[in-house]
Amino acid sequence: MLDRRAFVAGSIALLAAGCRSKGRDTVVGSKNFTEQLILGELFAQMLERFGRTAVDRRFYLAGTYICQQAILAGRIDVYPEYTGTALAAVLKQKAAGDASQVYEEVKREYRQKFDLEVMPPLGFNNSFAMVMRGEDARRIGLTNLSQLAPEAPKMRLGVGYEFLERRDGYQGLVRTYNLRFAEAPRVMDLGLLYRALQSRSVDIVAGSNTDGLIAALGLVVLEDDRHYFPPYDAVPIARPELFGRVPEARSAFGHLASRITAADMRQMNFAVDGEKQDAVAVVRRFLQQESLA
Repeated sequence: MLDRRAFVAGSIALLAAGCRSKGRDTVVGSKNFTEQLILGELFAQMLERFGRTAVDRRFYLAGTYICQQAILAGRIDVYPEYTGTALAAVLKQKAAGDASQVYEEVKREYRQKFDLEVMPPLGFNNSFAMVMRGEDARRIGLTNLSQLAPEAPKMRLGVGYEFLERRDGYQGLVRTYNLRFAEAPRVMDLGLLYRALQSRSVDIVAGSNTDGLIAALGLVVLEDDRHYFPPYDAVPIARPELFGRVPEARSAFGHLASRITAADMRQMNFAVDGEKQDAVAVVRRFLQQESLA
């Protein structure tokens, strides 16, 4: 715990020093996995084009806690978030209702509690996904999470750091589906989950619905048939001061509303993760295809 607190404190200190050096540039942040890198770059390019503002990119900020603290402190101006994460991990509330109800609740609470603006959803839902090797799922005959309990004692689970502590994470999952795995979850960086699955270091991982490597590696997502995970619609979270300084920023995010499908996101994720393409080029190509560049 001490090492992790030191890491968090160090990350915030580095972030503060880096952002202050850039003066009044618009600062875009993101968390530390591929999809967030792509969305952060998407925001940056849209702000550069429509807002005509210099953009400082502060990506790979470790996770939700770091991004939330950074935007509250004014060290970043905007970052991509997910409504389910905002509700469970930040607001500490249990999700209830459909996607639009969850979005409206997050929008209202972020305005009242943090004076932050939750912009319209980008168009895709990146729910948590419990992912297995395809050949194993077919051999055992697993398609739904409700079928997992008899097999779980023979399986090793891999998760990201936040999944163990989140209200919508590990504890609620094992209670909902009555799961007991072979050992305590193996905690690792999100970027290593599928490598661990492929190397058979683990047998099932808590991934994301839009991960590009799922199809590329022949993996299988077990259906959340008891609807444990809430909606995770991707949204920009922004400081109101950004729109005062760069009025065109609101239009930039408005152009992105409902423009990115889950298939689009998987394709971009795979281009970066699977094909090792540069995220800047992947985003530029997407914006050109959508006539936004």
